[in-house]
Amino acid sequence: MHFPETKPRDSLYYRYQVYPHFHSQSDVVTDAQTVTVVGAGPIGMSTALLLAKQGVKVVLLSAEQQLSEGSRALVYTKRSMEILNAAGAADKIMQKALPWTHGNSIYKGQVCFRMATPVNEHDQFYPLNNLQQNWLEHYLLETIQAQDNIEVRWGNKVVAQSQDNDQVTLTVHTPEGEYRHISNWVVAADGGRSPIRESMKLWMEGASYEGRFVIADIRIKLDYPTERLAFFSPDWNPGNTILMHREPDNIWRFDYQLDPSIAPEEALKPENLTKAVNDQLKMIGQDHLEWEMDWSTVYSARALTLDNYVHNRIMFVGDAAHLLPIFGVRGANTGFQDAQDLAWKLSAVVNGWAPEKLLQSYTFDRVGAAREIIAEAGKSTRFMAPPSHGFRLLRNAVLSLSLQHEFVRPLYHWRTSRPHAYTHSPLNSKNDDNALMNEITENGALIPNVKFADGSFLYDSISGKFSVIVLTENGQVAEGLVAEVAALKKRGVPAQLLALNIDGVAVAQADVNLTISAQIAAERFFAAAGAIYLVRPGHHINGRWINYRDNAITETLNQFIMAPAGAAA
Repeated sequence: MHFPETKPRDSLYYRYQVYPHFHSQSDVVTDAQTVTVVGAGPIGMSTALLLAKQGVKVVLLSAEQQLSEGSRALVYTKRSMEILNAAGAADKIMQKALPWTHGNSIYKGQVCFRMATPVNEHDQFYPLNNLQQNWLEHYLLETIQAQDNIEVRWGNKVVAQSQDNDQVTLTVHTPEGEYRHISNWVVAADGGRSPIRESMKLWMEGASYEGRFVIADIRIKLDYPTERLAFFSPDWNPGNTILMHREPDNIWRFDYQLDPSIAPEEALKPENLTKAVNDQLKMIGQDHLEWEMDWSTVYSARALTLDNYVHNRIMFVGDAAHLLPIFGVRGANTGFQDAQDLAWKLSAVVNGWAPEKLLQSYTFDRVGAAREIIAEAGKSTRFMAPPSHGFRLLRNAVLSLSLQHEFVRPLYHWRTSRPHAYTHSPLNSKNDDNALMNEITENGALIPNVKFADGSFLYDSISGKFSVIVLTENGQVAEGLVAEVAALKKRGVPAQLLALNIDGVAVAQADVNLTISAQIAAERFFAAAGAIYLVRPGHHINGRWINYRDNAITETLNQFIMAPAGAAA
């Protein structure tokens, strides 16, 4: 039996609600069009919403009966907000979140490096946005509750799994006992200690770092802007690093490195937490202010990933698939990209317009992303928490030189999480003009977003669909292209023809017409009238052509969609 906490969690700023648990006296068998998502954290909830947007029914299992404790994941990138917007939750989230663009690295009281994240007029969201995870989950849950095809089952802990060729059997523990849940498809979003991953004896590859950090959230009124503050080797914690982030509701996160000789249990004692916070406040000249402790924890920096995210009918997302250092806001932000990539591919299989082999590309694309992030995050982690005497000497040299020498200061840059480009994806077109066009919009990259005169954005019109985007003049488009898109729709593919009208003249045959200027066509797409972009449901470019080529779209998609009825095997 499983007895989750039923007393509402304590918080100075968030009121927790306890939800009634679900139990079944007999086996639960879902139909073939239902996906089971295990884990109701941000990644599990987002996966459920993105699947539901594609018309898939979802059962979402949560081991807890309330939302997560504390701020946990805090900083969400522009890319994450674009994905959460596709899931339908971004408007709610941004009513509460605190956007920001800059970060300061401080040594011996001097700002040695000021990181500025660029903002473009066509950005739909700020580069970085602070919101406690419990609030994020709150808004995701509100969005889920408005969906007819998502069922949340609280207090359901998956303790074992088994699978045959076409279904998975989960053993679920509840406060009333055990039952079996049988589903054709299971998404494991059950966190860094994933019981499903452990029961399957799957091991991650990569590196763990010795450095441990304390997170302490306090309520205090500090008159500072919403910016990341990083203090290197302060007098009260020499050789180590302290981060500060502003959160909504007058909450501030203090994130400080522990001396290796201090055990986590010792660090979390109230008297030791209080001393650390007071020392930090004194260092910044704010020790006269009153404050209250809200939540604290200890974490270690790890850079690990599974080498395969798809195991027959079980797929892994988020921390269940990989564990990434938080430096550069990589953890949850990488998980949202997992959720988006998996959701459209899995829904394609469940809805019957793509074969199961499409799911192999989820592993190829997202494991590649995790490995890229691990390589980058390692650089940040070794600077923030040097793992050896040699790395500490190097870091200390940079700190010392940065007080007087500009050329070393960029080494402070924390290499913020960025969207992965699926440059080598097996889904990319092999019969296009990719090699002849600008590399910024290469196959696998995100299609540039565009803000239109009415305040809408291109991503609003292309999320969740295969979009054939064509730049047009005089309302003209190749009849063959119109016929190809129509044929794809008949095969069940969620496809659309979207015309970007350079001269404002609409294309009668297009599903969507949007007006852009010749300047935007040149600056955002590096293309002129006649150019075509094939874009995945997750905003990534799948193929591109300078001008229409007969059957090129169909040939690209035929790699991974079902053959037309009556076609030769």
